[in-house]
Amino acid sequence: MEDRLISSDFRSSDIDESSLRPRTIEDYIGQTKVKDNLRIFIEAAKQRGEALDHVLLYGPPGLGKTSLAGVIASELGSNIKITSGPSIEKAGDLAAILTNLGEFDVLFIDEIHRLNRSVEEILYPAMEDYALDIIIGKGPSARSIRLDLPKFTLIGATTRAGLLTSPLRDRFGIINRLELYSHEELKMIIKRSAGILGIEIEEDAAQEIAMRSRGTPRIANRLLKRIRDFAQIKSNGNITLEVARFGLNALEIDQLGLDNTDRNVLQTIIEKFDGGPVGLDTLAASTGEEANTIEDVYEPYLLQLGFIQKTPRGRKATRLAYEHLGFTYVNNEMMQMTFEDTFNSQDE
Repeated sequence: MEDRLISSDFRSSDIDESSLRPRTIEDYIGQTKVKDNLRIFIEAAKQRGEALDHVLLYGPPGLGKTSLAGVIASELGSNIKITSGPSIEKAGDLAAILTNLGEFDVLFIDEIHRLNRSVEEILYPAMEDYALDIIIGKGPSARSIRLDLPKFTLIGATTRAGLLTSPLRDRFGIINRLELYSHEELKMIIKRSAGILGIEIEEDAAQEIAMRSRGTPRIANRLLKRIRDFAQIKSNGNITLEVARFGLNALEIDQLGLDNTDRNVLQTIIEKFDGGPVGLDTLAASTGEEANTIEDVYEPYLLQLGFIQKTPRGRKATRLAYEHLGFTYVNNEMMQMTFEDTFNSQDE
């Protein structure tokens, strides 16, 4: 799973993607509604001389939440401190970060839903009152003191907004969901990244890569770098439509961005279980994958494409899945109904 080229999760090979990140809101491609609103909120806060309200960004991985946080800090003219929920283990860790912030600085916490509850509770007064409550001493002699914090903006990012507690979610004044990108937006991102990386790419080639990028900029940039390798070895270094198609086919990524694992899940449902329904544990055993991996990694995109259906009895492959893989669609439910009607009529 970790080696999947079209996985939207961050990988060590993506470490240089920071060089491709936009610096200003004009450079940030896509998410038009989110950007338009943020422009207004940022300008209003700057005119009032106040800190921007706390911002929550949520959506699938790889859509640019970290990049957007950097853009917001840049537009505010503020420094940004980046950390993540799992790395803040103790309340003291968060207290150290908060007390080192400057006036109007931006604190970005990735995967904020994974904060410890004790750490999260320290955030409440910090977000509302710009204050930090600290307990000194133990037992009867213990006392609480309140430290004033500089006015700052917290930007939280999460791929699972449903796991955020209500008290934390309610303290964000600006909540934005990032949507999957269109092919046209991804093509613009690919062309921009190609310019930064010094790669010559044809319009049709950029469109071809965009179509197979699953609506995710991180995957688009990752595919661009892999196709660059094919262009360097198989061609003169320029990415043409022919080179792009050759490389993507060699990587076994089809026109919709499905790889071998995705197709294996669909084929298993169709060939071994007559299109389903099939239980998740049975499907996992048949494909050699973990049940939670199928549910969390493979299923979301297949559901978005309308290739599988989740029913009370298990997973079913849809007509679209049959057509995409070149199978003849058979409606098992209709066959079952026909059989039962025939059986009942014979009884009568």
